[in-house]
Amino acid sequence: MLSLSKRRLLALSLAAPLATPFVRPAAAQTWPDRTIRIVVPFPAGAGVLDIMGRLLAQHLGPALGQQIIIDNRPGAGGTVGADVVAKAPADGYTMLIGNVGLVVNPFLLAKMPYDPMTDFLPITLVNTAPLMLVVHPSVPANSVAELIALAKSKPGQLNYGSGGVGSTPFLATELFKAMAGIDVTHVPYRGGAPALADLVAGQLTFMIENMPGTLPLVKQGKLKALAVTGATRAALAPELPTIAEAGVPGYEVQGWNGLFMVKDTPPAVIAKLYPEVAKILRSPEVKEQMAALGAEPGGNTPAEFTAYVKAESQRWGKIIRDKGIKPE
Repeated sequence: MLSLSKRRLLALSLAAPLATPFVRPAAAQTWPDRTIRIVVPFPAGAGVLDIMGRLLAQHLGPALGQQIIIDNRPGAGGTVGADVVAKAPADGYTMLIGNVGLVVNPFLLAKMPYDPMTDFLPITLVNTAPLMLVVHPSVPANSVAELIALAKSKPGQLNYGSGGVGSTPFLATELFKAMAGIDVTHVPYRGGAPALADLVAGQLTFMIENMPGTLPLVKQGKLKALAVTGATRAALAPELPTIAEAGVPGYEVQGWNGLFMVKDTPPAVIAKLYPEVAKILRSPEVKEQMAALGAEPGGNTPAEFTAYVKAESQRWGKIIRDKGIKPE
């Protein structure tokens, strides 16, 4: 016959597995009750991804009643920061703001520390935005056609910068190279800001970069704009043609940023988070702030954003294979 202490120990051991599944849902009911972290996988001030992360945090903190901090974790084309989130506890207190690099890195990097299609939960598209093709003022090209002709006359001698392999500007430029049939050299940086600084200094020939970074420099006369990457002209620079209009038919690239959470995050957390984010993105104030950056707000549902992310992975995977874009 079991002693009283042994009977208690046995009862506890049998009860423990039954109690475990109820721990996370109970915690989810009180979410959020402490500081939330949004990881940006590029340096502070590196481009529109960092801007959108901070814009979202500015509005989401008051909506949830908790402080939200931005944690910049640059490196390896966004892989370092994304890995921080992939390995974080699935408790709703660590989020990722990511872009197309999240889903294309497996096609461009030899080793991945996570699976972007299974280790994250897509929450919503934060924004979309076209990019701008800019050159240093000293470059003897005043149109896309002239830049292409210059590159063809000097194969391998022109160069361009980007925030790293897998970034939207990198992909946009590699697609431009392939479709225009030119040979130019890629110079990777740890973010778009230092690359733009070198372009202004004359160390680079051209860049395809986000409009919030390029447009002020164009207005100041420090860079020369040739075209935008979207399917239609940009509202902030309607005088500029699209790259497709300007000599590369069929070319179109739209940058995007989205909010992700750790896989296995409790559904109760998602049910609280998504409506607040969508409400913020639909607000007149945020629409106005994004319009000033040349961006369109998102706000689609988690299911819709999941489908969008999968489509982007398939699209860019095919482009990378078909155009022969190689890892660096």
